[in-house]
Amino acid sequence: MRLMLRSLVAAFLVLAALALAAPASAQPAPPQPTAVNPTALSVQERQLMEQLRAGTPGTGTTVHGRGTIPNTDSYVLIQPQGQAWRAFHQGAMHWVAGIAILGMLALLALFYLIRGTIRVEHGMSGLKILRFSSFERLIHWMVASCFILLGLSGLNVTVGKFLLLPLIGEDAFALTSQWAKYAHNYLAWPFMLGLAVMFLTWVGHNIPNRVDIEWIKQGGGMLANGAHPPARKFNAGQKGIFWAVMVGGAVLSLSGIYLVFPYTAGGVLALQFWNIVHGLAGVLLIAVILAHIYIGTLGMQGASEAMTTGDVDLNWAKEHHSLWVQEEAEKGKLHPHAVGQAAE
Repeated sequence: MRLMLRSLVAAFLVLAALALAAPASAQPAPPQPTAVNPTALSVQERQLMEQLRAGTPGTGTTVHGRGTIPNTDSYVLIQPQGQAWRAFHQGAMHWVAGIAILGMLALLALFYLIRGTIRVEHGMSGLKILRFSSFERLIHWMVASCFILLGLSGLNVTVGKFLLLPLIGEDAFALTSQWAKYAHNYLAWPFMLGLAVMFLTWVGHNIPNRVDIEWIKQGGGMLANGAHPPARKFNAGQKGIFWAVMVGGAVLSLSGIYLVFPYTAGGVLALQFWNIVHGLAGVLLIAVILAHIYIGTLGMQGASEAMTTGDVDLNWAKEHHSLWVQEEAEKGKLHPHAVGQAAE
């Protein structure tokens, strides 16, 4: 009997304990988060940079890891100079390209509205003089065609995702950019070869001299109707174009080789430097070539024949390159009917 009584008391105590614990266990569970942000408590990048500057004086802000391969450049985990390069490439570079190219187009349009096409004052004579040989024209057009494709594909890298991507869509832009990259890398070689041949062919005619000073003083005779200043085969303006192409082309070639073969550049910082140089030289040379194209087509009557047929009208040559016409006459290279008119 006592055993049964003890069992009943024990059961009663267990039930009482369960009853007291029930309200606590019945409380609702705290709400679970609907979204997880694994980086909510992580150190922000700017704070990390500030800590690095404060904690490692004299070592910059580059963060290095550890590795086992000989290439120690691969140990770099954070290279903050790349942020400065990215900011320039995606910010200032767009402004430079826009000002250089659109600014040049605006100036040329304004010049055309004011001056119009520069006409041959005495009209076309119908007599021709050979200005550029077939070989010279071949080299010119090889360099020109390569540069046009190089310029367009290069601009696609700089501003393509802002201008072209919204127009043609992601798939077409990806395909276009892929082929533009191939064209840019492979056409660079005939471009560089053409530059070298062009330099050897025309450098003798592009050495500045006193005649160029007078040509510059008179604005090349392009600012107003009237007599044009004397010039040899290339006037001061054309010499300026020549040296801009030679110097700009050399800079593009050197920087481009480093970008195609990055292991020759000397590290990531050097690559970023040459990338900036390549972009700046490219957009500035495009602006110069736009002026060259304008004056050789719409801007001057009779100029386009020089690089198409190779022959130019005698009156055009006498007005723009009178000293060269005299030299050609002395060499006996003019048409017999034109010899008596060459020195006018």
